[in-house]
Amino acid sequence: MKIVKTEIPDVIILEPNLFGDDRGFFFESFNSKLFEAAVGKPVNFLQDNHSKSSRGVLRGLHYQLAPFAQAKLVRCVVGEVFDVAVDIRKSSPTFGKWVGAHLSAENKRQLWIPEGFAHGFFTLSDHAEFLYKTTNYYSPDCDRGILWNDKDIGIEWPELNTPILLSEKDKNAKAFKDADHFI
Repeated sequence: MKIVKTEIPDVIILEPNLFGDDRGFFFESFNSKLFEAAVGKPVNFLQDNHSKSSRGVLRGLHYQLAPFAQAKLVRCVVGEVFDVAVDIRKSSPTFGKWVGAHLSAENKRQLWIPEGFAHGFFTLSDHAEFLYKTTNYYSPDCDRGILWNDKDIGIEWPELNTPILLSEKDKNAKAFKDADHFI
């Protein structure tokens, strides 16, 4: 597994070692020992989620507050997405900064998003299936969202020449300056 650093040191991209031939391919998608060495601490995943989205669907920016804050290990197993993590930790030197990565069935990359980050993705292919490993359970009472196009964050989403499709929850998310942040 290759570890790729991002502009926010706590967010990393994991690229698997792929073994392939004319029959197909094999790769180890998760190894606790290697993963924990890469992130520098023990991690206990409690829930796996799987979503399917069509072209132009934007999900996010989502996060959960304590005591149900979640870290996520995410990957796209069908199609392609542009995945984003936003640092919402007030005490962090990268507070309010974002990083993005293209995740696809082809590149098999995964993105590690620690607690204290808002997360979202934009579907670039006709369809995408997205897997999330989370370190905590979903809690509606702790669930929060930040507007995907907040000017204070300034995420540079890819152009698609198609309407952006949002849930009502994401249309009504808070501005970054008004959102609940981590300390």
